[in-house]
Amino acid sequence: MLAMIRDLVQHKNYANAILLNAILGHEQASADAELRGLLHHVILANRFWLSLFLDQPFDVNRESQVPPSMRDVAGLYRQTYDRELDWIRGINDSDLQRALTTPFIPDRTFSLGEAAMQVCLHSHGHRSQCATRLRILGGEPPPMDFILWLKDRACAEWSQAG
Repeated sequence: MLAMIRDLVQHKNYANAILLNAILGHEQASADAELRGLLHHVILANRFWLSLFLDQPFDVNRESQVPPSMRDVAGLYRQTYDRELDWIRGINDSDLQRALTTPFIPDRTFSLGEAAMQVCLHSHGHRSQCATRLRILGGEPPPMDFILWLKDRACAEWSQAG
């Protein structure tokens, strides 16, 4: 299971980076408040769960503030990618069984593996919404399919986004 979680996390970061690069490369999309808010929602959730994985504090009030620009949102993705990459490289199979609790879903415990899967699936779902919004604004969403990523297993490239 660890290999699959690592692949999904790496794909998530790759897909996030190429989507952000496409958005930042499109003037109207990079200025779109709806896209900025949606992308911030995704990274907010990702940062929350990562803080649980790392057993670090999370300032929900500070983190919930939507940054003023798409470039600032992209900076949060890049910063989170760096932290997440260190984390995912250092875990082992038994770490995936560690129990996590969150005040946002009371009376329920999740394994770290389940939570990592949630982060990947949550991001995936919202990336499709962002791709649709980018297309509505006249942009061209990049190919972000997991199966295509598996061919080369490309690393996230933050050319525009960080």
